[in-house]
Amino acid sequence: MSSRRATNVAGSLVVASFSAVLILSFPAGADDQGPGSGKGGKPVDEAPAGVKTTTTLPERISVDNSSGKTAITATVKNEGTKESGQIRLLVVGFDGLAVKSVQGCAAIAEKDLPAGSNSGFSCPIDNLAAGASKSYAVDATFDLSKTGKICLPVQTADGKKTFWQQGPVPFGTTNPSPNAPATPLLLGTDNTPVGPGGDELPKTGVGRDVLPLGAAGGALLAAGVAGLWWSQRRPERRES
Repeated sequence: MSSRRATNVAGSLVVASFSAVLILSFPAGADDQGPGSGKGGKPVDEAPAGVKTTTTLPERISVDNSSGKTAITATVKNEGTKESGQIRLLVVGFDGLAVKSVQGCAAIAEKDLPAGSNSGFSCPIDNLAAGASKSYAVDATFDLSKTGKICLPVQTADGKKTFWQQGPVPFGTTNPSPNAPATPLLLGTDNTPVGPGGDELPKTGVGRDVLPLGAAGGALLAAGVAGLWWSQRRPERRES
């Protein structure tokens, strides 16, 4: 191989390596939540013929390490061939994830919250046309010292039937970042809380803190599987 060709090849490898480091180490923007996912969701009660409601949550969110604040987009869809009629979407928080507000929705009274939840909002939908979707901006907080879950049931307007339920599905990370401005969390991943006195991250292998820049960004996070929760709903109250 000539010296000129060897130099060109070496230069190409350096550029490629540098590009890979940039891609792996560049943090995702706070508003970049990735594609929507129906992970942890399944039908519950039978919906009317031609109606097929589903929900999606972002693949990832970002939690501010100083305030614990995060933003989540909750979307409900009608993938059927007929209009949904009057339905409602619930947005419910569990454990370390507390829902503070949902745009255009009303808070669920504490006495009416599902067992085990800490917060929730009800979003009435007059009608969702076939093929249509509606998204809601969810403001929440996440206590990174705990695990956290969210649940999206789609019900009839009176709450007597649940056509679809996503969750309670966790958000979390297996690699806490207590010294970073924000911690990215992935949908379907159980959170690994930062340990006591957590200025230093726990070591998970030999020489973990001497990995080259960007190498740690290539690790994949394992996604958990969420179970159903709405099967033990409260008995309906009869109005006199």
